[in-house]
Amino acid sequence: MNPPTNSQPRLTLSIAILALICIALHFSLRWTVTTPMIAGQVPAAWPLILGLVLGGIPLVWELLKQAFSGEFGSDLLAGLAMVTALLQGEYLAGVFVVLMLSGGQALEAYAVRSASSVLDALAKRLPQTAHRRLTDEKITDIALGEVAIGDTLVIFPHEICPVDGTVVEGHGSMDESYLSGEPYLMPKAPGASVLSGAINGNAVLVIQADHLAVDSRYAKIMDVMRAAEQRKPRMRRLADRLGAFYTPLAVVIAGLAWLLSGEATRFLAVLVVATPCPLLIGIPVAILGGISLSARRGIIIRDPGVLERIDSCTVAIFDKTGTLTYGRPALTECLTGPGMSESEVLRLTAALERYSRHPLAESIVKGAHKRGLTIPEATQVHEPPGQGLTGLVESHQVEVTSRKKVIASGITRQHELPEQSAGLECVVLIDRKFAAVLRFRDEPRLDGKSFIGHLPKHHFSRVMIVSGDRESEVRYLAAAVGIEDVYFSQSPEEKLELVREQTRKAKTLYMGDGINDAPALTAATVGVAFGQSSDVTAEAASAVILESSLLKVDEFFHIGHRMRTIALQSAVGGMLLSVIGMLAASMGYLPPVAGAICQELIDILAVLNSLRVAFYPGALSDMNDK
Repeated sequence: MNPPTNSQPRLTLSIAILALICIALHFSLRWTVTTPMIAGQVPAAWPLILGLVLGGIPLVWELLKQAFSGEFGSDLLAGLAMVTALLQGEYLAGVFVVLMLSGGQALEAYAVRSASSVLDALAKRLPQTAHRRLTDEKITDIALGEVAIGDTLVIFPHEICPVDGTVVEGHGSMDESYLSGEPYLMPKAPGASVLSGAINGNAVLVIQADHLAVDSRYAKIMDVMRAAEQRKPRMRRLADRLGAFYTPLAVVIAGLAWLLSGEATRFLAVLVVATPCPLLIGIPVAILGGISLSARRGIIIRDPGVLERIDSCTVAIFDKTGTLTYGRPALTECLTGPGMSESEVLRLTAALERYSRHPLAESIVKGAHKRGLTIPEATQVHEPPGQGLTGLVESHQVEVTSRKKVIASGITRQHELPEQSAGLECVVLIDRKFAAVLRFRDEPRLDGKSFIGHLPKHHFSRVMIVSGDRESEVRYLAAAVGIEDVYFSQSPEEKLELVREQTRKAKTLYMGDGINDAPALTAATVGVAFGQSSDVTAEAASAVILESSLLKVDEFFHIGHRMRTIALQSAVGGMLLSVIGMLAASMGYLPPVAGAICQELIDILAVLNSLRVAFYPGALSDMNDK
């Protein structure tokens, strides 16, 4: 069975409605009209002929196009049955087949999402205009395509940077996590580089454009994404694989029935019974149930086919930031100087940081609260751009600055400070004396290690971490959660190529949450996005975990396994019943119309079983099972 294209859903639904109306009109005329035959036909047959011609021709045409392109799905049987019914004058049976085929396709069209391109989301995210500064007082808006190299552009607070450039005025910070994956706001001062697509912080920055918009980093990501979409392989659907042996079996039984009996009607009867509605209807109903159950559990299924594929993935590939970590820096260490206590240093430092807009300020304040410290009031707080933070707290002069500035000022020497390590840090001075070094890291999720250890239960034989972050940060996290296969400092292009390489060898699951993950999410067998921070990432993913929880990923595994198991029960069980019906039809016990009714009963059983997928089974995770 091949899923309908984007132009088909309304057509197949219209055909299904037409078939129902024609069948109703047929029985109405058959039971109420006694007009004699006209042109060899009773009036009761006219609606059936109309339904078979108007409804059957578009369906058969689509099946022929698929056949000419080398795609032979299970629904080809339905096409053969319609043509045979028309030739033999078995119009009622033919319209039943039209109803079954179009109804199944309309149902699947409802299950399959309407196509939405990640490229559209990427384009919408980038501003379409830039603020060009002509003089100190005059700024004019120009189209993004009109930005020239060397132009002076103004970026207001919280705006997205339109092109790659260099800061010429202002001090602030930018969120570049869409590219690097690092959760930190990057400080910006004159001379610092800025990337297109980065989100400005609270300060106005003036930059000089270094590249045209079409040559900027964001445009290159769009090019990579475009290539990834075009090269994404088409996965064979579950119904296609089952139909690969069911279709020829049905044709052989129908042909032998005609050959051995000499009755062409038996050929039609077998094909009518063989119409693979357990595949055409049972599997889409199971998929709809999986989508419904997932939504109730906080998992949005964007590509219904992912429910079929997730159970067969054997390679898990993780991004770092926001996937295996919380995506925000946290205070992890306070290394104090001689005569200083950790609680005193944190208490005084947090008093200053309450008034700071520095990216690490919130982490310090939270660190103090977490330790149960009472934060005093601070006065004379100053934060000159690029010069650190100073203030007066309980008669103490407190200063928060960098290692480089402390050494340059001569207050202390490099060897007197704790050895520099991975992650971010700041240095605290109290009364012009070294007090402490505060260290920050993006902390691993609490359930990360247990989730990684649980993956082999779901048939994952290889686990990898692929990040745009620095080696020290990636290896620190990998060691914390138990991953040995590590790739660091990976650009979106490198991530994409790595995922393609792995997907050629085995079915892959990629999990990420940043724009830099979008190409890799598209290229993987299954792409799972975390959270709702990026429309671009959500567009690229097969499924979106709204709560950013690894426990929800385990539930997703179980929903996919449950859906696939029940869908196979409906499809295989329905096909076995159909084979019994085909054998009965081949021996003359089931005429075409009776065969169609028999097939409808089989459909009802398949659908009733498939409906079970939508019901919550009481537990959807065994991650904490010992």
